[in-house]
Amino acid sequence: MSQHTAFQDLIPHNHCFGCGPHNNIGLRIKSYWSKRNRSICHFQPSHHHSAGPKEYLNGGIIATLIDCHCICTAIAKAYQLEERKIGTGELIWYVTGQLKVRYKHPSRLDKEVELHAEVQEIDERKIVVECDVYSDNRCCASGEVIAIRVSNDWTK
Repeated sequence: MSQHTAFQDLIPHNHCFGCGPHNNIGLRIKSYWSKRNRSICHFQPSHHHSAGPKEYLNGGIIATLIDCHCICTAIAKAYQLEERKIGTGELIWYVTGQLKVRYKHPSRLDKEVELHAEVQEIDERKIVVECDVYSDNRCCASGEVIAIRVSNDWTK
């Protein structure tokens, strides 16, 4: 079920700090299907993503990675359920209804971060996605996002 183009690159008008390809100072994460209902994202932190101790990744950046990877996974899943390519036809938008993050271990700033998300629940208006964040082969954080479907005019 792999996909060659990142979910984020197919979502029109995405200027999000975490996942927007049109945000020149954002994180610009890239998410892809890895298995059925599962997606993966790799992110290489930069020195300016540090926590207080400069060798560790900031917790807010970790939360942003979880949030954006899960929301884009929810959007990709919704398009998949409608049997459409992401970004085609009437746009599908989801926003964060709830974000839960559990920090387990510090994530080193000099190591790539890998996120594994899995769709847990789908209904008419929401998709629940769980995510684990790995750094240096260790689960550093886990999260859950309740993604809420909104109309196309939500940005106006």
